Amino acid sequence: MGEFIIKMPDVGEGVAEAELVEWHVKAGDPVREDMVIAAVMTDKATVEIPSPVNGTVIWLAGEIGDRIAVKAPLVRIETAGDVGESDEAQPIRISQAPVAETPKAEIAKPVPAAPAPAPAPAPAPAPVPVPAAAPAEKPLAAPSVRLFARESGVDLRQVQGSGPAGRILREDVEQFLSQGTTPAPMKGGHVRKTATEEIKLTGLRRRIAEKMVLSTSRIPHITYVEEVDMTALEELRATMNGDRRPDHPKLTVLPFLMRALVKAISEQPEVNATFDDDTGIITRHGAVHIGIATQTPAGLTVPVVRHAEARGIWDCAAEMNRLAEAARSGTATRDELSGSTITISSLGALGGIVSTPVINHPEVAIIGVNKIATRPVWDGTQFVPRKMMNLSSSFDHRIIDGWDAAIFVQRVRTLLETPALIFIEG
Repeated sequence: MGEFIIKMPDVGEGVAEAELVEWHVKAGDPVREDMVIAAVMTDKATVEIPSPVNGTVIWLAGEIGDRIAVKAPLVRIETAGDVGESDEAQPIRISQAPVAETPKAEIAKPVPAAPAPAPAPAPAPAPVPVPAAAPAEKPLAAPSVRLFARESGVDLRQVQGSGPAGRILREDVEQFLSQGTTPAPMKGGHVRKTATEEIKLTGLRRRIAEKMVLSTSRIPHITYVEEVDMTALEELRATMNGDRRPDHPKLTVLPFLMRALVKAISEQPEVNATFDDDTGIITRHGAVHIGIATQTPAGLTVPVVRHAEARGIWDCAAEMNRLAEAARSGTATRDELSGSTITISSLGALGGIVSTPVINHPEVAIIGVNKIATRPVWDGTQFVPRKMMNLSSSFDHRIIDGWDAAIFVQRVRTLLETPALIFIEG
């Protein structure tokens, strides 16, 4: 018999470690060649690791959520022959599928030892009368304790008092609750819930958390909110959707916003940039790669519409739809989820009135789209109904001054309020 060691492969991107997000096997399980044994995650991509040999698992490196260094032992497999270890990176499979939660292994309960023979019972002493409250008697407790018990859903008749003459103290009620005893229903039949649940942050959820901490801890945000009259654009959008070809996707607001950003960026290229905190270098990008924040079953991802400056309205819409579907179905590639130079964040109808979007580090700007609502607007002589939408946009205040941020958003506003300007070249 021999032992084969599978090491954590180099998953690329220059990373030194990867997070373990799924085990497909446990110690003692048989494995066959090319069978997926684990999944690790880096930069929002799930990487499946197959076994290159047949054998039996005898050791696993860690638990879900642990970070394993590249080239560190990951799995030990007992094989029929002496095959050594995986010095070279094993074939890996990249997917974006949501990672299922691995059930925890059950811990075997110890079997209690047989009880020793009980000694013969001694004669019971004659009962001594002890003063006690009758079952229907009102328990002894201060008004404040009664109020606390009532709010906690506790029947004081179930609580053993430790005070003088059996008086129930607040500490007695708290002790009763800490024992996990089900409180009596409160008035109206409601029961106070005291259970807690601990959930370990792993996989994509942890990646999102780390990204948010990085962005908010390093980037001093300035958020600028402006309202936009979308009435004319909504009329144009309805007309274009009504006349669209069968092979054209249905237009939402976002393709128009993408084209408006392209034109505004041509006048203020400093907004379409990334900033390297460590070197202090700002990189202005000629290409406009727009990240579209997209909610998926596994969490928030940002697929990237590349070269929006070279795409028309319909092309922007088609590519955005394709990437969103790939992200939600778990088939988006690593390249499709990275490399953005500016990001759009939109919650559609749930967009609220105002938001404070977090910049997608290392970018310097993010444009937040709020919901469209019909509101009365004063036109100089009367109030008229107009379709209004707020833009909530955040900028890296180290790179973008407040004045420049306002100029940029105002330019985007002008383009959206007069949508014909979006289609004018030059």
